[in-house]
Amino acid sequence: MASLIETLIDVLDKENTEYQGLLKLSEEKTTAIVNGNVERLQEILGLEQRSIDKINKLDAFRDENVGDICNVLNIPRKGIKIENIADMLSGQPKDAKALTDVHMKLKRTLDQLMKVNENNKMLLQESMDMIEFELNLAKNSKVAPQTGNYSKGAYEQNNSYPTAGGFDAKQ
Repeated sequence: MASLIETLIDVLDKENTEYQGLLKLSEEKTTAIVNGNVERLQEILGLEQRSIDKINKLDAFRDENVGDICNVLNIPRKGIKIENIADMLSGQPKDAKALTDVHMKLKRTLDQLMKVNENNKMLLQESMDMIEFELNLAKNSKVAPQTGNYSKGAYEQNNSYPTAGGFDAKQ
């Protein structure tokens, strides 16, 4: 049982390390978004994907380990949490404290990552809104202002400025 708990602590620590790396990449992504550096952003996305692949493998291993712990303790696997396992280690306070500490460290890292990702999401949305605004502005600069210009036939005339190979937003 002790080796299963040590393995769980080790896996959680490795997950935390990977998430910290992902947090660093997300912070670099913020800089790339602000600077409009698309090449760096693509590079970061590739690095993030590799990190996520590692995290998924660690997560699967952790899940398997928790299942083994549940089998040894003869408790149902469904709904078990790290806190529950730590509570069951009352006879081993050193292991319980180590498990709780690494779990709290992982939670703090994930909270920071969520905040940075939410910030990046807002920055990307603002960038997309600005691009849409600029496209609409470019599109509308080719059209004459809509004023009450009516001909004798009482219909509004559509006066467009001639375009000389300009941007065609309809494509």
